[in-house]
Amino acid sequence: MLAVASPALADRAPAPPPVGSVAWDIVSDLTTQVGQRLAGSEAEARARAFAVERLKTLGFRNVAVEPFTIRGYVRGTDRARLTAPVPQALAITALGYSGTTPDAGIEGDVVYFPTLDALKAAPLGSLAGKIAFVDHAMRANQDGSGYGPYGDVRRHGPTLAAQLGAIGVVIRSAGTDWHRNPHTGATDWDAGTKPIPAGAVSNPDADLVARLARGGKPLRLTLALTGKTVDGLPSGNVIGDLPGRDPSLPPILVACHLDSWDLGTGAIDDGAGCAIVTAAALRAQEGGVPLRTIRVLWAGSEELGGFGGQAYAAKHAEPHALAMESDFGADRVWRVETRFAPADKALADKVVAALDPLGIVAQPGEPEGGTDVVFTIMKQKLAVISLGQDGTRYFDLHHTPDDTLDKIDPELLAQNVTAWTATLKVVANAAGPISPVP
Repeated sequence: MLAVASPALADRAPAPPPVGSVAWDIVSDLTTQVGQRLAGSEAEARARAFAVERLKTLGFRNVAVEPFTIRGYVRGTDRARLTAPVPQALAITALGYSGTTPDAGIEGDVVYFPTLDALKAAPLGSLAGKIAFVDHAMRANQDGSGYGPYGDVRRHGPTLAAQLGAIGVVIRSAGTDWHRNPHTGATDWDAGTKPIPAGAVSNPDADLVARLARGGKPLRLTLALTGKTVDGLPSGNVIGDLPGRDPSLPPILVACHLDSWDLGTGAIDDGAGCAIVTAAALRAQEGGVPLRTIRVLWAGSEELGGFGGQAYAAKHAEPHALAMESDFGADRVWRVETRFAPADKALADKVVAALDPLGIVAQPGEPEGGTDVVFTIMKQKLAVISLGQDGTRYFDLHHTPDDTLDKIDPELLAQNVTAWTATLKVVANAAGPISPVP
């Protein structure tokens, strides 16, 4: 029988990428020729080699790898299974910096907490010998703001459970999809707290655990997370410049991160960001070289704690004028937030005016700039521009096996490049000083 494509699926299919698109070629080649790029891994090293070759080919100058070492996480076997009240396998992933179980795993009674606040209220010692399960209620929204409070379940829940005596902890993934895909990500351990095995299950599996917990019968779980935290792993940043006409003017810094988690291929997080900032920096040269140098930073090891951004800030004390980052996927840019000194209000207004014909609206706010640039911003008190993308579906894909190239719409990727180009043409041609922001 002849197979016929579903009209509904065909209607949702993105347009083919434009021929010769710099942005599409970068993210396509990075995800295809390198793939996942876990910080500190051999794959991240191959990604740095890819970045150097690509930036040089595109005409960037002063292209260099700036190495540093990190405390990394090497994934092992991730496995979880409810043994009571009914046997059920769970889709789980270890969190970065999880403690390590024996190969055979651990087993314990499960204590269910509907929120992080409920875990915080538990008495000391109440989880001795038990496995904590911490739930939450993250939902999709346009600006992605739910990731702050609900992401704290991943960032801080495991260390709280360890301090209460738990032998392991499982959380609902910090994500908004309903696929049976767990979302990974790093967790934080307070000083003096010994890491315990810590994993995240998919949303459907978290729903299952919640239903069983409401039934009132005791829950029991086996958990095997055999990955290890390893010191001294190699990482590094890749930088490249498009020199401006006036080398005395401090440069514009635009950044993304080169590493990714290892479940998918790092297309939206953050191959797309590297594609966007690089293509826009090149397009900003059209019609004449800008006054200011535009420096592209493809940062290493963002996912495990912003190590690349910290390393760049420590190495580059030379003055910068302004910093921007793209690290929120490739869906449509819909808003702009700026942080300039009062003396530079006219420049901020010019950026807003350049974006207005694209339907991108100014919003009040105090943008921090993002992990790959925030350390330089704080150190030098830089001006910041944030081009906010539509994040409605971002946390469906973030840190999951579904972070793959097919999730990027080439037309929306191109819209990002257009928005970034318009912005860079303004700020890279600012002739006067761009003042530090108090």
